[in-house]
Amino acid sequence: MLFSSLEFLYLFLPLTLVAYFICPNGGKNHVLLVASLVFYGIADPKYIPLMLAVSLGDYALGLLIAAKLKGGKEKSARLLVGVTAALNVLVLFLFKYLDPLLSFFKISPLGLTLPPGISFYTFQAMSYVFDVYRRETEAQRDPLTFATYVSLFPQLVAGPIVRYSEVAHSLKKRAHSLSLCADGIRLFAVGLAKKILLANGAGEVWQTLATGSRVDGTVIGAWLGIIFFAFQIYYDFSGYSDMAKGLGRIFGFEFPDNFRYPYISKSITEFWRRWHITLSMWFREYVYIPLGGNRRGKGRMYVNLLITWLLTGAWHGAGLNFILWGLYFFSLLALEKAFLLKALSRLPKTVCRLYALFFILLGWLIFACDGEALEIADGVRYMGQMLGIGCPLANNDSLFELWRNLPYLFIMAIGATPLPSRFMRRLQSERPVGARIAACTLGVFSLVICTCYLADSGYNPFLYFRF
Repeated sequence: MLFSSLEFLYLFLPLTLVAYFICPNGGKNHVLLVASLVFYGIADPKYIPLMLAVSLGDYALGLLIAAKLKGGKEKSARLLVGVTAALNVLVLFLFKYLDPLLSFFKISPLGLTLPPGISFYTFQAMSYVFDVYRRETEAQRDPLTFATYVSLFPQLVAGPIVRYSEVAHSLKKRAHSLSLCADGIRLFAVGLAKKILLANGAGEVWQTLATGSRVDGTVIGAWLGIIFFAFQIYYDFSGYSDMAKGLGRIFGFEFPDNFRYPYISKSITEFWRRWHITLSMWFREYVYIPLGGNRRGKGRMYVNLLITWLLTGAWHGAGLNFILWGLYFFSLLALEKAFLLKALSRLPKTVCRLYALFFILLGWLIFACDGEALEIADGVRYMGQMLGIGCPLANNDSLFELWRNLPYLFIMAIGATPLPSRFMRRLQSERPVGARIAACTLGVFSLVICTCYLADSGYNPFLYFRF
């Protein structure tokens, strides 16, 4: 898709940077807006009007709500918040859920394609209106500035979800420096390496093990496959988030972290504080807490948690697997709130991490049953293989795949922990010049290797572009 295009990497981005930095400060947002629309047009130009309509609609509603609040008309403002939520959810429903729903009822679908990044930019636009109503941010008066916020290309199609209050100041005035640019380029190079060198390779192994027959029917083959899928989705999405954060820093924006080493979690609760942090925070701030959170008793808390996780599953897609995935994590989180967290606190950290990883991997299997690699029935069979039901531990082919991929697994496992960043921080404190040289060398090396891979490989999916 977008990042599989060498034209984007080696033509669009440099031209955007040149235009941005030679433009006076007053016009930099306009350069970003035009660049973002061009970027989005690479993916699907016919949906540019839809994104602009969402932007202008929420911009206008934000102004109306601010005016109602200033006039003391709280009920009218609350009604407009409901209108905002209804309109944005309607847009999501039409493009994400209507055709699957029609197909389910044996009605001819409309054939609507999914606009890239629609879940991300509608959530960002909604969060702005909600924050205006909650008086956590002032209404933006300039429609072009607001459209720049919604369409900002570094994080447009796959997040992180950036609340308006987090970048409101930077949209007006932001700092630029060689140091920030160098740091941004380093982050971008790290993210690109995660995506191209780790996620893509892991995805190819997962596809082979999930759909092939060479290691079909063994416990080791099944576990190996889902581990590779877990690494694929982590390095795919965290890689994109690093690239977005790096590009944002180059342009003077500081985007929030979206991942904090989720696979070292000691519980499912901790996992969701480390995985896709901005989405978790969005549902917490705008769904779970407004429903009452845990303030109205335990029974209501579990109902609120159930609603939140059903919506979280549905956010990812209309497939039954995503609803089951939401229910699965709701069940685990509810059990942890009820008694498991207390029990886990008495166990060694290694046991807790193994517990979390076991259930995280089972969750990824449910997530993967989206009809591309696996159907739900295939997933049930696959889970049986993982648990050793009616199948051998290994065969020659599964052992070969295991030994062949051990170095790759080791690299991905180390990369999913804080060890590399701790090493770089220590090197930076003890030998700052050497650390800068090492970071620069690794960045250049990563870019060169990724360029070679992109030029040679035809396999370059971005999983979260679908959402």
